[in-house]
Amino acid sequence: MARPPRRTRPGRGGSARGAAQPPAKARAAGPSRPPQRTEAGPRQRSTGAKAPARNAEPAPPERIAKVLARAGVGSRRDVERLIAAGRVALTGAPVTTPATLVTSLEGLTVDGRPVRAAERTRLFLFHKPAGFLTAARDPAGRPTIHDILPPDLPRLMPVGRLDLATEGLLLLTNDGALKRRLELPASGVPRVYRVRALGQVTQAALDALAHGLEVDGVRYGPVVAEIDRRASAGSANVWLTMRLAEGKNREVRRLCEALGLKVSRLIRTEFGPFRLEGLAPRAVVEVPAAEIARLFPPRARGLARPEP
Repeated sequence: MARPPRRTRPGRGGSARGAAQPPAKARAAGPSRPPQRTEAGPRQRSTGAKAPARNAEPAPPERIAKVLARAGVGSRRDVERLIAAGRVALTGAPVTTPATLVTSLEGLTVDGRPVRAAERTRLFLFHKPAGFLTAARDPAGRPTIHDILPPDLPRLMPVGRLDLATEGLLLLTNDGALKRRLELPASGVPRVYRVRALGQVTQAALDALAHGLEVDGVRYGPVVAEIDRRASAGSANVWLTMRLAEGKNREVRRLCEALGLKVSRLIRTEFGPFRLEGLAPRAVVEVPAAEIARLFPPRARGLARPEP
């Protein structure tokens, strides 16, 4: 036999306990309930202040070479050389290995001077004249670029190197990570050189460089080279324009030697989108921050010969 329905007792406001409740959506659409009062008084309005953040976790340890490179001391290789020379110290004790782990710059010194956090990334264009080494100092006492750079510049690192006899465009930066990226062959940042060389060469021989060349066991990547102009009648010199993306040590000179040419003057005229044109010898200009991104266009599919 079926049980009779249970009686409901009237509740407050005339409603009945157990009565069917409206669906959730219907309840949400109805009038909002007034704020509830607590024994302590009315609910306080939000002031918009955020709750205090939890204590930040300490930075994970990193290799000292990476930390110093990020601070603008030099590339990681530069830092490794500084450590090997005993010029880096931590809380007064010389650092003996680049594998040393640190969590900050605190207590780190180079040549006895505290290392400070790097400022914003900066990049400068410098017209290096011939006769100056691309180095901070030279044990033999030869002049370096730091002997002629303006004294009010921040601590800067050269992007790559131009040897003693090479002149032209040299990039300088305070950012070790940017320096490394610009130097890596994988980045494909092109360099353009004008070359005055003693000897004779054909355009066909220069075109063969586009396939790469091995010299004394070293493999050089593709190079686009053209005869710029020949010297006046009776002269044995020739001017070339060479475009490459690797920038290995003395690459242009060695490739020319492999072709039977002897370089008598070498000028770097371009590095990425930046040009030497209009920059006087020894002059320095800063690159606007917005232009630094132009150094890394989409990966090129090859070196195209510039239009005449």
